[in-house]
Amino acid sequence: MNTIQSTLSTTWFGKCIFISWYCETASCKFCFRAYQNAKVKKTPEQAKRSMASILAEAFIAKQLGWRIEFLTGGCNSYAFEELLEIIKNVCIVYGEKIWINLGLFDEKKLEQLKPYVEGICASIETTASELHDEICPDKPIKPYEEMLQSLNGFGFKKSACIIIGLGETKKDIDSLFEFIEKNKLDRITFYALKPVKGSGFDKSPEPEYYAWWIAQTRKRFPELEIMAGLTPKNPEYAEWVLKAGASAVTKFPAIRKFNSKEARIVEQGIKKAGREFKGTLTKLPDVDWDEEVDKLDDKLGFDKELKEKIKVKLRDYLKKMKSNT
Repeated sequence: MNTIQSTLSTTWFGKCIFISWYCETASCKFCFRAYQNAKVKKTPEQAKRSMASILAEAFIAKQLGWRIEFLTGGCNSYAFEELLEIIKNVCIVYGEKIWINLGLFDEKKLEQLKPYVEGICASIETTASELHDEICPDKPIKPYEEMLQSLNGFGFKKSACIIIGLGETKKDIDSLFEFIEKNKLDRITFYALKPVKGSGFDKSPEPEYYAWWIAQTRKRFPELEIMAGLTPKNPEYAEWVLKAGASAVTKFPAIRKFNSKEARIVEQGIKKAGREFKGTLTKLPDVDWDEEVDKLDDKLGFDKELKEKIKVKLRDYLKKMKSNT
């Protein structure tokens, strides 16, 4: 196993919160949206999640010690005013500014995001230019780079998502390092490819290869926050990526798989990697959830109807989480 010396002694779980299953682009060759249109609701309105379900996830993340990796969803799935309301509400519920990965924003919109957003992530997927043009034909890198560079004057932190297993080679790590340096990134999120039926991709990268990218990035950028995605089929990645130098793990269905065999493998991997886990994927805290919801201020837009809907969603999610205990 590729292990590096690191001062990292703790770790956490970063919860991605999806706000929509729609994507206007829907042509990235690795993405389920390009191949499962029959199963995925097609219009932006149909594919939106309810405000209550999004906020219920934020409540759970806060109480279980999870950080919010970012709010995410497909390109152009919401009008900006709706998007801003969701971001504001999640920020209030979670009690901290949050990260977002929601496409491109101009300077006028960035100014409105400042009170609620800590950092902005660009889904670059791969920095190998020819491969990127092939894999993401309708999502060029340049506009995302321009946005990242425009963030300097707003005080936002900056990040990018990179998928390992798309056909890149180890030589392509030079272009990744150049991208990190050029755009002065504060964080990078690595994902191991999760193959989608019909996409032409049929396997996830081997743990050694996935960990190699993380280890090399950690060596080159000792202070960079490195997030590493897992998958339910590969929970053993946790030990590999943390020993390679990842700051924390993400992309695990923590509600659906709470206290499952896979969740326990993740926690065991964290322990084997010598890290203290700040949070839990297996133990529900003793919380009066209704009381927590009732603390939300009506004056900030959390009326009785919304609170009741959040409580209903919380009960649904908690029932799922308890089903594995």
